[in-house]
Amino acid sequence: MKLSQVKNILATAETVNFQLPDGTFVPEHFHVTEVGLITKNFIDCGGVVRKETVVNFQLWNANDFEHRLKPQKLNNIIALSEKVLGIEDFEIEVEYQGETIGKYDLDFNGKDFVLVNKQTTCLAQDQCGIPQEKPKVKLSDINKATSCCGPNSSCC
Repeated sequence: MKLSQVKNILATAETVNFQLPDGTFVPEHFHVTEVGLITKNFIDCGGVVRKETVVNFQLWNANDFEHRLKPQKLNNIIALSEKVLGIEDFEIEVEYQGETIGKYDLDFNGKDFVLVNKQTTCLAQDQCGIPQEKPKVKLSDINKATSCCGPNSSCC
């Protein structure tokens, strides 16, 4: 989800809720402690130089049980970040503390923001010797298609 999509949702939302991948919710008294711009410059295993830029939201669960982040307040934090940091319309990455700091993609289900598990992958599979996935075939199907000695073939 891009930053512009988040801002559009916040413009009409009544509340700001984040649902975790397991279906539970970030406690409603969470804080957004950071809205930042993260740029990652790297070389993949195939030697290609790459650059990724995301807008980062860091959610924090404090013992401030009376705190409730309103949609307009989050939009104001985003606007200040855009102005001061020069943030553009990049994809959102959300950090949230579980057993360790988790990084999530962001989606919206029509009511709540949804944290989506991120996955790693090789960006240069053709360069680093990862075999292509072969289709799975049942041996019994191969035998039927290529054998002249099937049960009804009259070869025996």
